[in-house]
Amino acid sequence: MAALLEVRGLVKNFPVRTDLFGRVKSFVSAVDEVDFDLHEGETLGVVGESGCGKSTTARLLLHLIEPTAGTIRFEGRTVGTAELPWKAFRRQVQMVFQDSYASLNPRLTVAESIAFGPMVHGLSRREAEARANALLERVGLEPNRIAGRFTHELSGGQRQRVNIARALALHPRVLVLDEAVSALDKSVEAQVLNLLLDLKEEFRLTYLFISHDLEVVRFMATRVLVMYLGRVAELGPTEALYTGSRHPYTTALLGSLLSMDPDRRTDAAPISGDPPNPIDPPAGCRFHTRCASAEPVCAARHPALTVLGGGHAVACHMSEPGSGHSRAAGRAA
Repeated sequence: MAALLEVRGLVKNFPVRTDLFGRVKSFVSAVDEVDFDLHEGETLGVVGESGCGKSTTARLLLHLIEPTAGTIRFEGRTVGTAELPWKAFRRQVQMVFQDSYASLNPRLTVAESIAFGPMVHGLSRREAEARANALLERVGLEPNRIAGRFTHELSGGQRQRVNIARALALHPRVLVLDEAVSALDKSVEAQVLNLLLDLKEEFRLTYLFISHDLEVVRFMATRVLVMYLGRVAELGPTEALYTGSRHPYTTALLGSLLSMDPDRRTDAAPISGDPPNPIDPPAGCRFHTRCASAEPVCAARHPALTVLGGGHAVACHMSEPGSGHSRAAGRAA
């Protein structure tokens, strides 16, 4: 099946040090050669430690920050060119941010915040306000009580519902959800997650769901992409990845999940050490400094993203035939 959204070679370098002439001497590689596809109707979960590049990737997709390199294609058309300008692309792809308060304009009422986007894209004020009221009702808020309020008068859960309504105001096909429920308490989080599932079915949406909560991602996602220090470590169907991870980093992440089964208790930390300095990342596989299975080849070159079958892919020398790792299939003598 052809991908709805294709991302190839996405790179973002943030300069952190310059010389007297303003020339960049060093930079943080926040996103480094990230490739993935997003298929219509699916929910692609993105997980990884803080600082791995999840949120930066989301902002690059919407061009909220300028990418250093890479291409984004939507339905076969290159975004940001005459084929598909950014304004037209953003009618199709919208974002819900983690901070529900900072992402809303405090000077606008709830109805004005939701109606603003449709008015920019050509809808009359009356039509835009009618759409805002309908969406407020759909996300579980009473327009008569909420529409005229300002954001500081709402609870966190109400604000996030307003953000969801605002994202739906342009009738997009893709929603990028960047830690959209992480700031909510658990009871409200469950309500918002169920709302997102209902909206996905009703509006035939496709989700890119970014979260640090592995259990929430397992509940929401059909596929999962694991990132480490700006690169893709593993990608695959949710249950296949959760029950049969192939990258040591993914296995370590899943080992941090809580379990009520006493037979699954462990006294050893699933992963040790801190992530390397992103200004000076290690050569080769970026995880090799924390990996118990690392061998010289891991420090020599970065592993390719190897397709294992069934939509499962992993960037690890142990899964790359002939890589030179002692545990790789078909390794050289």
